[in-house]
Amino acid sequence: MPDTLGNALLIRARNAIAAEFGLAPAAEPDDPALLRPGATFVTLTQHGQLRGCIGSLEAWRPLDQDVRANAKAAAFRDPRFMPLTEDELARTRVEVSLLAPAVPMSFASEDDAVRQLRPGIDGMILEYGMHRGTFLPQVWESLPDPRMFMAHLKQKAGLASTFWSPDIKLSRYEVQKWKEPEKN
Repeated sequence: MPDTLGNALLIRARNAIAAEFGLAPAAEPDDPALLRPGATFVTLTQHGQLRGCIGSLEAWRPLDQDVRANAKAAAFRDPRFMPLTEDELARTRVEVSLLAPAVPMSFASEDDAVRQLRPGIDGMILEYGMHRGTFLPQVWESLPDPRMFMAHLKQKAGLASTFWSPDIKLSRYEVQKWKEPEKN
């Protein structure tokens, strides 16, 4: 998809957060894809450090609504962080990831699953009973080793890093991502 979509998503994400502070919105370019169902993750950073990240794994509402809702959730409802303040907004960098549909993986063992991982390409969803976790492909930047990536994903899902069961389900997805320029 062209960069016009990325620009439209970034502006909508920032506008959704700014609106919570009563700030005037920036002009929002249109793109026909905004009307179709889409799944996004909105990641907020400050000086390269995570400040919030919330998203949808499946497309179930129009892309326009999805990115706005996830931007507000990343800013104000990520349980790992205090809600974003108006003073922080200017130094907060917005990134939007548009997820392709997840594809279930087939594997015979954890070693087999790890061998199939594509560093820098795959976002992953791990499911086991009531446990569920996901990593966007961007996580490979900080966890480039597939075995460590899998261990941390299990921990994110609430499991021990060494846990394995034949009942674990793994799915992979790819993303298109757009980032605002670096904030000073």
